[in-house]
Amino acid sequence: MKVDTKYIPLEKYWTIRMGVLDMINGHEDINRFLAKQKKLGGDILAVKKASTLWKTDKPVDIGECGTLYRYLQFASWKLDLKKKFIKRGTLVHRKITSNPKIVNWKLEKLLTLDAGTSQWASAAILLGNKEEIKNPPFFLKKTIRALKHWQERRRKNKMWEPEYDSLIQKQAEHFMSVLHHKKSKFFPSNPDDYCFARAFGVVTRAYGEKHWPMIQHHESNRLEEMEKALGQVEKGVVVTSKDHRVVQALAMLYKTKGKKIRFTHPDAVNKTWPQFWKFLKSIQ
Repeated sequence: MKVDTKYIPLEKYWTIRMGVLDMINGHEDINRFLAKQKKLGGDILAVKKASTLWKTDKPVDIGECGTLYRYLQFASWKLDLKKKFIKRGTLVHRKITSNPKIVNWKLEKLLTLDAGTSQWASAAILLGNKEEIKNPPFFLKKTIRALKHWQERRRKNKMWEPEYDSLIQKQAEHFMSVLHHKKSKFFPSNPDDYCFARAFGVVTRAYGEKHWPMIQHHESNRLEEMEKALGQVEKGVVVTSKDHRVVQALAMLYKTKGKKIRFTHPDAVNKTWPQFWKFLKSIQ
């Protein structure tokens, strides 16, 4: 079922890549574009703030965004900029590589860091690594496509084009189909689909552990956090998770069941999907 696009946010990973490319290449388009946008998620707000601070000597506030932190930290090491960064929220406690020598590593080796995240390898590509890699993971493919798009637009002296969050749209459409008892097939295509897929019974914890071990180092250990949150719901107690993907997945699941669910951190959704509660409220 179709979802009104006014509820779908900007694609944060695409926007982060465009923003970082603008920052490291001295372009101002990311600032001008984001200044005109409303209802930005927390991670994109971090890009907005970082893009202003990047050209100064002040510490760069990257909020809670691990993707943005890895990209800009790699750039700082690679370009010998000696930047300092301010981390916030769950990012403060996440285990992230702190070895500047990784700027000289091959892509395959970078893909082994931090439980297999592709963010360090993506940073290397954005900073000029031209290695070819067989069967790149989902988000590395996005980086390669993003870089190609950015370069093509620059050659034409034009700004890059924004994209909207197809992952959130796909999840929302499946949720709508389930809610209205319509046939729908949902298959998780990347790590950010795990919480939703686990909530709706599409995958098991074992599947997530096998295919996406890196989700143990996101805003929470999502393998454990989902089981904990599902258990809290079954007991009828408030869900204490601070992870936006967990909150969104369970809120949609229990909307389909016609049951109310309470969260101690409902605003966690603002990280990526600030229109989430309005979207849910609009559904009859």
